Formats: sequence, structure tokens, C-alpha cells
Amino acid sequence: MLYQDRVHLGESRLPIRRENSVFINFPFDDTYANIFDAICLASVCCGFMPRCAYETEQASVARLDRIRNALIGSRYSIHDLSRCRGDGDNNLARMNMPLELGMAMAMDGSETGHEWLPMVPRGHLYKAFISDLSGFDPAEHDETVETVIPVVMRWLATRPHAIRAPRPSAVIDIFPDYCNEIAELRSDWGNCLPWTDFLSATIEIASKKEMVPDTS
Repeated sequence: MLYQDRVHLGESRLPIRRENSVFINFPFDDTYANIFDAICLASVCCGFMPRCAYETEQASVARLDRIRNALIGSRYSIHDLSRCRGDGDNNLARMNMPLELGMAMAMDGSETGHEWLPMVPRGHLYKAFISDLSGFDPAEHDETVETVIPVVMRWLATRPHAIRAPRPSAVIDIFPDYCNEIAELRSDWGNCLPWTDFLSATIEIASKKEMVPDTS
């Protein structure tokens, strides 16, 4: 069964409830890594658990199946269309992000319900290749941590399952220390940090910095 009310990642660690899970649809490249980390930290600081295709890194499971399972197991999703431009000698655009956004859009009328946030860089010409999205007013950012964190936190803070979170400026302030600790951990793992360890570290660092919302 694809959908479960509670999902356990890695030997029953990190129990995850669907209503506080947020799937992150992002480009898999090194230049985006910092922004992805910022989205994950911002999500945790808002009381949500980030999810993505990384969580089941199994060669025997097709990536699209992993993405579909994670989407179905998440009440919310964030989709950054930053990399939908032509690339390389053949000027080919990467359409993985719009594809996953379409999967999320198809879920929002389902019995389980799903809410999604599209994000684009300021001035992005998304209307030229995905005009049907123009009626949804995607959130804009400047492809920097300082502009992405407020966008993510502003949206998550207004979701039905949101709880009181710190100010975006406070999360931005701790981000350099967070990056240093995550970089050290990644180095320990030969730059192949398991997803559950990444999540555990993100939660631990946010808690240490007193950035995790009080759920009592």
C-alpha cells in the first residue's frame, strides 16, 4: 500500500505523520544544494518534516516510484522551478520539476488532500512554457538563502497544521552554523550522507539553537 498514515524512515527512526510532512521538489545539482538545505531547515523550524526522493536510496526502486510514494505520504509539497531553462550544448531544459508539480496538482482533489507551493526565481519566464501555472501566482525569490527561507516559512506558517515558528531572520542567522555542522557530517560520510542522518542532524541542530517550535 503506497499511502500510510505514519511513515518510518530507516529502522523505525523519525516517525513521520502525513499531516506534518512536506515533500521538496528540487533540482539535483551542487549549485542548488545550499538552497535545498535552507528549505529543509526552514521546514523543520516550522514544525514540518521534509521529504524527498533521497529518503529511500534504493537502486531497485525507480525514482518516480519513490517520488510518488513520498508525495502521497505528504500533506504538503514545495516545488522550485529554478532549473527549467535550456542547458548544455543542446539547450535542453530539465522538466523533472514541472512533472512532479503536475503530480502534486493532480492530488489536491483526492480524498487525502494535498497542498502545494510553486516557487520561481524573480523574473523567471515560467509563463512562456507552463502558462497554466500563471493563475496561481508562484512565490518569487532571488535564488538566495536569504530570500528562500522567508518564502518557505511564510507559506508553511499559514498551513492548517502549522504551529508557532521562529522568525525567518532568526533561521537565516543560524544557517551558517547549520551549514558548517552538516558539511562536517557529510565529510564523515564521504559526501554520501544518508537521508535519515541528515534529517536527524537538522532536527538536532535546530533544537540546539532553540528553533524547533514548542508542540506541548
